[in-house]
Amino acid sequence: MDRVFLAATAAVALHVADDNFVQPPDGTTAADHLVSGLVPLALLGLAAWAYPRVRAGAAGVIALSVGLFGIVVGAIEAGYYTQAVGPSGDDYTGFLAAAAGLVLLGLGAHRLWRSRRGGGHWFRRYGRRTLRVVGAVLVAFFVVLPVAFAYLTTHVAVATVPAPHLGTAYEDVTVTTSDGLDLAGWYVPSKNGAAVIAFHGRTKAQPHARMLARHGYGVLILDRRGVGESEGDGSMFGWGGTPDIHAAVDFLKARPDVDPARIGGIGFSVGGEEMLQAAAENPDLAAVVSEGAGTRSTREQYEELSAGEFWTGAPALVVKDVALTVFSNRLPPPTLMSLAPKIAPRPALLIWAPNGGNMETMTPVYAKLIGPSAEVWEMPDAMHMAGLQARPREYERRVVGFFDQALSR
Repeated sequence: MDRVFLAATAAVALHVADDNFVQPPDGTTAADHLVSGLVPLALLGLAAWAYPRVRAGAAGVIALSVGLFGIVVGAIEAGYYTQAVGPSGDDYTGFLAAAAGLVLLGLGAHRLWRSRRGGGHWFRRYGRRTLRVVGAVLVAFFVVLPVAFAYLTTHVAVATVPAPHLGTAYEDVTVTTSDGLDLAGWYVPSKNGAAVIAFHGRTKAQPHARMLARHGYGVLILDRRGVGESEGDGSMFGWGGTPDIHAAVDFLKARPDVDPARIGGIGFSVGGEEMLQAAAENPDLAAVVSEGAGTRSTREQYEELSAGEFWTGAPALVVKDVALTVFSNRLPPPTLMSLAPKIAPRPALLIWAPNGGNMETMTPVYAKLIGPSAEVWEMPDAMHMAGLQARPREYERRVVGFFDQALSR
């Protein structure tokens, strides 16, 4: 049994090393993944050392934990990319890690079953077993699920590039970030001297690009880092993604068809959060629209949730942030509460859907912190990021009108 555990754990460790050090994402190196690689490898090594030295019950828990980790790091990423674009790179060791995870789950269940105590009073016997089940459920909710979620959001991103439907001529462009990543995108040249960055992704932003292009605006749509044909490590939480927007601003400032003083941005969901941060950091963003912005870290969620909601979920939130820090190789970004006041006095339009199915309740708070130059548009009948679909005419009138005024000559 010990040899089975060691062999399966070694298979999981092989994928971790392959993913981080042997075949890292394009545009990155092994040095960029020291934390995300060394921390899991150290924990797997600790598990391999402890397994033969502890009691059967504890050994079963260790085997189950490593098995779940192997399935998460192996099956989720490899399964998605194999389905989307076919197997390649570290997908093969990912499937090996997933298979090893299944073996470890079986081994862990076997060790736990063998470790159960018989005899004694039935009340004490079943009481112990009930407590173990409750403990397992709590560990799964507060540790396993947050870790799996953090891995998913830092290792799985849209791998395909959609067909362009921009309604006008466009250029294929490449934008280089300050940390050396090449981001792929499309650019519709400006006819009125102003341009807008639609962030993020070339799927959700296409309707907005068509809308802005009809009114003469230049529009730059980028796949953010780690998405589509863009290099780098992806992050659905947007940690470390604002250099992508800064690179987009620099690209537009160098365009002969764009007045450098007339550059705006529109962002959606996580892209809306990143657009607010980029505006706070970059004075060359003259005006921004943020639709569906939420929260990105426990410090922001502390302000978003009620006291009961926060403290009930605090252990899971903290574990999620720690796991995100490890898997993304970076610390949480500054809070949007601290950044929002730096946007003023530039104009900002914040759109939120209180009934849209996604937490957007901090949007009015961000607008209040920006001050008088910020406007809030509440859309109770719209789904998350679907304001244009819910009210197409009003959306076009208000958003284009906002940019017409904010980016006027």
